[in-house]
Amino acid sequence: MKAFIPAGHYLNYAPSQEHGVCIGMTTRQGGLSPFPSQAFNMARYINDDPKHISEHQRILANEIGFPTSQWVFPIQTHEAKVVEVTAKDCGANISELDDTCFYGVDGLYTYEKDVLLTMCYADCVPVYFYSPKHHFIGLAHAGWRGTVGCIVHHILDAFPYVYEDLYIVMGPSTSNSYEINDDILRQFEQLPIDITQYVEHRGADRHGIDLKLANQLLCEQRGVPRENIYRTTHATSENLELFFSYRIEKGNTGRMLAFIGQH
Repeated sequence: MKAFIPAGHYLNYAPSQEHGVCIGMTTRQGGLSPFPSQAFNMARYINDDPKHISEHQRILANEIGFPTSQWVFPIQTHEAKVVEVTAKDCGANISELDDTCFYGVDGLYTYEKDVLLTMCYADCVPVYFYSPKHHFIGLAHAGWRGTVGCIVHHILDAFPYVYEDLYIVMGPSTSNSYEINDDILRQFEQLPIDITQYVEHRGADRHGIDLKLANQLLCEQRGVPRENIYRTTHATSENLELFFSYRIEKGNTGRMLAFIGQH
């Protein structure tokens, strides 16, 4: 049974609702954007009519019960910088982008309610963190650079409690059809996890990598119990009816929005 289930224009991570947390990721279906048509693009930084994104935001806000005035969005640069946000940051980069606000940030966390952490994805791994006991939520954007940079460790560093109180979700992202070369492989070999578990060697300078599993192993390496981590089987690169895939679509595509919040 899949934990991410359809709900309007997004997939809902149903188990989080039992803890009063809203976790989800939009799909590409039922929108206004030309990717190739009727796509539910959520990114303002690509070639799309800004009115489309505003309408998509309005639709999603109504579906999940978080008005856009409570959303926070960083300017992602595929790195490993993590910052804490509070209610005063709500609205950042939602109606328009501001490069002076949360620029170069690929990880967010907060201990406050009525704040929705959001980021855009189209193959990279959305990693959700939540602890109902400590009113903590976090969201990481883990592409290969963020994974090499151990972005999940940076968010774990912001949680000064026992990891038995923390839940982690690896959301929809590319499958191990994602290939890396020898130069990138050497960077992964420096990580404190067993590379043979998440890399498949396919030939000269060609290696398939499972980024979801790599991030799971990094969390386990820090002491998060395996039973507290959920890794979805949804793969952006394998289901273009449901998801955008930057690599498969050669960059000419929209972006999904991953989000997490608590009331």
